[in-house]
Amino acid sequence: MDDLESKILAVFSPAAIAALATITEQGRPWVRYVVVGAAPDLTLGFATSLGSRKVGQMRANPEVHLTAGAGDLEKMGQPYVQVEGRAAVLTDPAVKRAHWREELKDYFSGPDDPDYAIVVIKPRRIEYWAFDARTPRVWEAPAA
Repeated sequence: MDDLESKILAVFSPAAIAALATITEQGRPWVRYVVVGAAPDLTLGFATSLGSRKVGQMRANPEVHLTAGAGDLEKMGQPYVQVEGRAAVLTDPAVKRAHWREELKDYFSGPDDPDYAIVVIKPRRIEYWAFDARTPRVWEAPAA
């Protein structure tokens, strides 16, 4: 793992509140907050309700944008990331169990709750912004 990947992962460690943008049925952007974690390969994920508006929007158009980091006004100067990627809504029972956390009990009855789903975002491009830099450091997914 290189230095840039480590810095990106640090923004999501242990998890981050992020602004997730999807596209509505009318072709307009819509943004909401989600709590996102990152895997070592920079794949991002979060739990959601299968019946949520964002799930419908991502199923219709899986292209998403996410912004995370720099969320504490008392600690200005923290880095943040801009993520361009493609989302997938997963309902596989093994995936749901693997991502289950006790904090989710406030929203779902358990890992087998039929409304519980996992959204996985495969980043194409991540811009890492540090406030002491005038341009971002850019990570791009290897060509498939």
